[in-house]
Amino acid sequence: MSVQIIEKSGKPEYAVIPYAEYQELLEMAQDARDIQDADAALAALSTGEDEAIPASVVARLLSGDEHPLKVWREYRGYTQESLGKEAGIGKSYVSQIEAGSKTASTKVLGALARALKVDVDDLLE
Repeated sequence: MSVQIIEKSGKPEYAVIPYAEYQELLEMAQDARDIQDADAALAALSTGEDEAIPASVVARLLSGDEHPLKVWREYRGYTQESLGKEAGIGKSYVSQIEAGSKTASTKVLGALARALKVDVDDLLE
């Protein structure tokens, strides 16, 4: 690596390097950050702080063809009735939310999110 040091008052102030070497340093820094992020993600998975969601579930969520509540409910193994009981609401209310004919209140969304072990944001269309 070829570096030019620029001093100010007798002390190093700047280091000037060729642009190609600068680009290489940026890539190396990004790689190091990616490794840190991957290590943190693996640690969160191993402690149960986070979970791996199957690609099929992610695809359903991203497609927008179904209400996220339905996707998460089915993934967690709930029926509309069992989820309603867990969240303290009626089966018909769960059905109406999933169909898009009713909008859940903040309180209801919170109860559903807790029951499904997801963030409230995960249930918003």
